[in-house]
Amino acid sequence: MTTKSVAIVTGASQGTGRATAVRLARDFSVIALVARNKESLENTAVEVRSIGAEAIVVALDLREPQSAKATVNEILKRFSRIDALLNIAGAVAQIDLFQMTDAQWDDGMALKVHGARRLTMQAWDALRASNGSVVLMSGSAALDPKPGFAAVASINAAINALAKAFAEQGIKDGVQVNSVVPGAVMTGRRKSFFEKWAPANDLTVEDAIKKFPEKAGISALERRRRSPI
Repeated sequence: MTTKSVAIVTGASQGTGRATAVRLARDFSVIALVARNKESLENTAVEVRSIGAEAIVVALDLREPQSAKATVNEILKRFSRIDALLNIAGAVAQIDLFQMTDAQWDDGMALKVHGARRLTMQAWDALRASNGSVVLMSGSAALDPKPGFAAVASINAAINALAKAFAEQGIKDGVQVNSVVPGAVMTGRRKSFFEKWAPANDLTVEDAIKKFPEKAGISALERRRRSPI
């Protein structure tokens, strides 16, 4: 019997998480889709299955401490292994440094940092057994913090540090750990940002999207090589 390879993708209900899950369906036998919105996860599952991989939906809130253990137990009960874990879940509020409340800071940390930390720790033994891989996704704001998205930058920087710590342990345990710092991706969240940012800068949303690559330092050559943002 062929051994199935199993990947867990958090934040798989939308945006980068959803796109990642669909892409990984080419390389893994099973994709475990984790997020809060069950209906959206079911839509992702349809796409994953259309490529030929098995998809399971795990609709849990990773901000809750017990969710990480429940997720890993469910997957191990069904498949007895975990080969990859991609920690993508987490949308931190983009609010000015002097306006963001403690509750908003805590909420951002709860999912993106602590949710990823707990899930990685719960899955670690299974990943060590399979010589598996972990990805912790942050964001480029960590490298260029601004007052308008200080929490995004700080929490993403924490993800990078957490990934480095897990990577050091992974060298000893045979688990590959990578930190991914994506640039601009045209997700629903980024579109929402443009819808707010454009009027404040006397632009239409369409003009703002066209001007963004230049403002972000993306050359015309790079734009031709990459998918449109």
